[in-house]
Amino acid sequence: MSERLRLWLEGSRDGRGYRLRDAATGEAVSWEDPRVRVVAVAGVSFRPEALDDPSFDPGCRLALVPEPDNEHDPHAVAIWNEARTMQVGYVPREDAAELDGSEQAVSIWRVDGGLRVLIAPADAWIGRPHL
Repeated sequence: MSERLRLWLEGSRDGRGYRLRDAATGEAVSWEDPRVRVVAVAGVSFRPEALDDPSFDPGCRLALVPEPDNEHDPHAVAIWNEARTMQVGYVPREDAAELDGSEQAVSIWRVDGGLRVLIAPADAWIGRPHL
């Protein structure tokens, strides 16, 4: 049995987002770590007003909403704010097909014209952001 993943969100020096830190060991966790996914949100150019909304600021929890009836991709997973009142885009196609629908998501980084989202197992503990 593997130990529950526990992560801190640690503020970047430039203030654009958060890096990941293992809460159990204090070690940095790479965005390429196999226990998590960090994805660039797809389709943000179609929703520029959402990208600027504070509900997508780094550190905010997000909702992953499967769209099995999506005409372009039956594995599509939309990314909404936590209240599910605004959609910012989609999990990239190559990642969406591998999700099982139980994952949790947190906005972690803003880039020019884009957003990076942490996708972690449902049972992972993700601590409040440390600045």
